[in-house]
Amino acid sequence: MTTSPSPQLPYRHVLTVPAVGAAVRIARETTELILVECGIGLRHPSVGPALLIVAELVTNAVRHAAAVSPVITISYSHGPGVLSVDVHDLDPFLPPLHGAASGAPGSGLAIVAELTGELGGTAAVRPHADGRGKSIEVTIPL
Repeated sequence: MTTSPSPQLPYRHVLTVPAVGAAVRIARETTELILVECGIGLRHPSVGPALLIVAELVTNAVRHAAAVSPVITISYSHGPGVLSVDVHDLDPFLPPLHGAASGAPGSGLAIVAELTGELGGTAAVRPHADGRGKSIEVTIPL
């Protein structure tokens, strides 16, 4: 996995949800709709891992950032053969993504790192461009 930023992709959707448990379901359902919009059937082999990646990222934001971030913003960008998902919260802590897979087995970021790598995608954790909080971005080929 590399930490390079995702390419500019022609289509973009932004979802803002409250930092509560129901946000995970909303994000997964939105991801399914966007994949269908991309022309990716829900039986495509990348769909299950993509949904799990989104669920883990949103779960982590709810679990670890809700105290300082009442909302979570999920930005989806896509183009031919690629989907990029960026989860932004207002917590400034930047969790280490690399090494997460060798860290706590079964942890959310370990799962994200492992699945993204298996799909041939990239992942990055960085301070958000607006100077408030962080973004975790995953880009995967479809």
